[in-house]
Parts: sequence; C-alpha cells; structure tokens
Amino acid sequence: MTGTTVCRTVVAIALTATLAGLTGCTSSGGPADGGPGGSAPPAATPQPSAPSSTALPSPSLTGPSAEALRAVERATGRAGSARVESTTVMGSELSLKAAGALGWRDDGLTGTLTITYTGGTTAETMRRLGTTAMEARYLPDAYYAEVGDEFADRVGGRHWIKYVYEDLEDLGGGAGAGFADQMRNTTPNQAVKLLLTAEDVRRVGEEKARGRRTTHWTGTVGGATAQTVDIWVDDRDLLVKKVERGRTENGELTQTAYYSEYGVTVSAERPPAADTADFKELLASQGG
Repeated sequence: MTGTTVCRTVVAIALTATLAGLTGCTSSGGPADGGPGGSAPPAATPQPSAPSSTALPSPSLTGPSAEALRAVERATGRAGSARVESTTVMGSELSLKAAGALGWRDDGLTGTLTITYTGGTTAETMRRLGTTAMEARYLPDAYYAEVGDEFADRVGGRHWIKYVYEDLEDLGGGAGAGFADQMRNTTPNQAVKLLLTAEDVRRVGEEKARGRRTTHWTGTVGGATAQTVDIWVDDRDLLVKKVERGRTENGELTQTAYYSEYGVTVSAERPPAADTADFKELLASQGG
C-alpha cells in the first residue's frame, strides 16, 4: 500500500468498526460503499435499510402488546445507561465483539467500548497493520477511535482519530447522511421503538436469557427488505438481550447485544488534543 492508501484505510476502517460495534439494523444507513473521501476502504460501513427512529412511521401496533412494549421503551429510556456486550457479523467483510458502557441522555450518546476484530477481510487487513482491537469513545458531538502504533505512524504519530458527527454529515454525495441520527439512535429503547412499527410483532413466551427470566418478543420490520428484531425483557421492563438480523450491501448483518447494570455511571474523556488527528483534516491532507 502507498502512504495515501494506508492512511485512507486506517481512517475508513476505524469509522467502519467503531460504527459497527455500536449499531445494528435499528439505525439509518451510514457512509456509502465508497467510504470517506470516495476511496474504497477494505469494508464499507453497514447499510441497514430500516429507517432510524427519527424517521420511523407511526407505530402500527395497538392493544396489549403495544402497551407492554411501550412500557419497555419508557423504562429503558429512563434508565439512561447500561453495560453492553455485543457481537456483530457483516457478511464476509467483518465480525467483531464490543464491550463497555453507554449512556443515553438528552445531551446525546456517551460511553466507551472496547472493540475486538474477530474475523472477516477487514479484520485481516487490521491484523496486517498491527491492530486487533481498539477503544472507541462516544461523546455527544463526536466520537474518537484509537489506533495502534503502526497506524499512528501513518497519521503523524497520533493515536486517536476524531470524527465530528457534523463533518460526517457533510461527506460528499450524501455518504454521511443521517450519520448523527444513526449514532444517537443505537440505544436499547430504539430497538423497542422499531419493533412497535412491526405489523407482525408477537410475544414468543417466557425464556431464560443470561440466567434471568425474560419475555421474548419478535417482529419483522423494513417491508421489502425485511429485518427481524428480537428482544428479551425482564420483570422491570428492561432489555436483557437484543438480536437484529438484516441484509446490507456487504451481505447478512447480525448483531446480538446483552445489557446489564442499568443506571451505571458512564464516562468518556476526550483524548489529549496533541495525540488526536481530525478525520476531516486527514481527508483533506490526503486529497479527500
């Protein structure tokens, strides 16, 4: 790879992995296949075809099921934070696992996740570049992706890439359209909002999830590009588990997430400015 190609690869992979570690099918589409700046990265950000919650149609579900799910939505929203463990598979491009804590308050998404690449062509590229895991820090206005020493050598010795949501929205060709909403709408209560739009939502029954008694709900959303959403809810109306399945331009997308310790204290500090490279500036320096 040339220096320019590697730099674009670093930036695009960090964008892909940080987003994939957070989102499932509940969010709107992310950057287009061309990747930031129009240079195709090893793997594009997932392209879920379900709308984000800010653009969801009016809930079609009525009756006792709707009342039960709205209680879940309210309880999960009020909790404001939780510990999260998830696995994500994006066809043959990328599989990863993520763990950490996320908060969702009025001022936006906050939290920290450790993302580990477990397979796929993107993971192979990452391994060749000396990185198998990264830390992602989410703040209301931007998120930060950590890169290893070999990556840092390609971006002026800095170990963090900063992605300002507004800058991603401004990507040419509409590549980043809806990105800020996508980042904000990845919390567990958003899965419930999406499920409320499904005409076929149903209560599957009582099941154990992580050793806890839960009620399993399932439904299909997205119309012609059908995606399934399954949630497992405890007796406090809080999500214990979520599974989303759908298709992207890169193949099947499956994400399984587990939630615990609702109300946990969440912190995410901005990395030192001297050790941070700005996504937009990196693209400009590479002719993006």
